[in-house]
Amino acid sequence: MRTTITLDDRLLQRLKKRAAESGTSISGLIERAVRLLLQVPSSPRRDHFDLVTSGEGGQFTPLNVDKTAALLEADDFERFERQR
Repeated sequence: MRTTITLDDRLLQRLKKRAAESGTSISGLIERAVRLLLQVPSSPRRDHFDLVTSGEGGQFTPLNVDKTAALLEADDFERFERQR
């Protein structure tokens, strides 16, 4: 099957050099690379991760981290108190 691909210029130059050195075509090298890639099982996608903690656990902060304005306000109050 014939197809068109777009490659970075530097990558294409390296590919041409490798093809000349190995006595094969660019298409042959690309086909070989794709076959090798498809032989390796793909790593499973992890949609989540486990956060490992130590200590007593519980809530990290009493602030609602979903409310940016509240966080900024709390930060302003904290800075103001330290300046007194």
